[in-house]
Amino acid sequence: MLSFILSTKRLLRGLWRAFKRPQFISLFTTLSLIIFSGTMFYKGIEGWDWLDALFFAVVSLIPTGVETGLYPTSDFSKVFTMIYLVIGTGVMFIMLLMLGRTMINFSSEEGEQEKLKKFSKN
Repeated sequence: MLSFILSTKRLLRGLWRAFKRPQFISLFTTLSLIIFSGTMFYKGIEGWDWLDALFFAVVSLIPTGVETGLYPTSDFSKVFTMIYLVIGTGVMFIMLLMLGRTMINFSSEEGEQEKLKKFSKN
C-alpha cells in the first residue's frame, strides 16, 4: 500500500510538472478530444452506455490487454475503430513518453538537490 501511495504521489508530481510544458498540454488536449470523439461515436453508433463507451475508448488506447467484453458490431464501427486506434495509440504513446521523461528528470533533479544539501552541510 505504501508503494502505491508513493507511486501515486510521484505520478501526480510528474503530471504537475508536465502540465507546465506547452507540448504536453497540446498532447493532453488532443488525446482528450480523441477519447471524447470515441466515446461519442460508440455511444451514438453502437448504442453503448456512457460509461461503457468511455471505458472502451480509454482502455483500447492503452496496451494492457484488458478484456472489455465490448466489440464494434457494424462495418462502419470497425473501420472507425481501426482509424481511432492508429491515431489514438500514437498520441497516447507520445504523451506517456513525455510524462515518463518528466518524471525521470524530476527524480534526477531531486537526487542532485539532496546531494547538494548533504555537500553544503559538510
